[in-house]
Amino acid sequence: MTDQGVPLISHLIELRSRILRAVVAILVMFLCLFYFANDLYHWLATPLLAQLPQNSSMIATNVAAPFFTPFKLTLVVSMAAAMPVILHQIWGFISPGLYRHERRLAVPLLVTSVLLFYGGVAFAYYVVFPIAFAFFTSVAPEGVEIATDISSYLDFVLKILFAFGIAFEIPIAVILMCVSGVTTPQKLRQKRPYVIVSVFVVGMLLTPPDIISQTLLALPMWLLFEVGVLMASLYSKSKKDEESEDEAN
Repeated sequence: MTDQGVPLISHLIELRSRILRAVVAILVMFLCLFYFANDLYHWLATPLLAQLPQNSSMIATNVAAPFFTPFKLTLVVSMAAAMPVILHQIWGFISPGLYRHERRLAVPLLVTSVLLFYGGVAFAYYVVFPIAFAFFTSVAPEGVEIATDISSYLDFVLKILFAFGIAFEIPIAVILMCVSGVTTPQKLRQKRPYVIVSVFVVGMLLTPPDIISQTLLALPMWLLFEVGVLMASLYSKSKKDEESEDEAN
């Protein structure tokens, strides 16, 4: 075995151990939450149930759906709940290979990205879902009884929650583009009109066809873009100050 192969093997062993720790954390959270699987699903379905006509309910068109649908939701929630442990394992693996200034930037970005993702999910659940489901149930043709399948509902809301979570990562994307040199805060400010049009187009695609829900998504995305530009400007200024101090010394 060559000397070059030893570090590679050690890195692979460390990667395996950290993946196992992350998987164990997910399994522990799953075992803790599985007892409440039906409660979790009822909580997720509450925005739709609140808009259904009186004496209406959701249905299960698959024999195993009453078991596997809450099971799937619990697994997703377990992964979200175990995210701090997963991020800790990721950070422990990549941090030795980063420079000092990269470490200083990576930790805030990792933590902020998770918080922003959770913020997008919460925004979708508490703001968008009530408006969207109220719209969908109000436009049903006369004589059509609304009876949503629980599996279809779960797939739908998970896609929307994930989409909003990703949309709220705009500040992180802006900062990374500026730090990597792809663009600059000044150039992004010049493209602000195009950004505003783009976020409203995204809002139109991700929400029901009404101006209220489109605006509810577009405005936060625009504000998050401005926050990202501001943070990138502060980081660029701080980096220039450090470089000036190093040259002076």
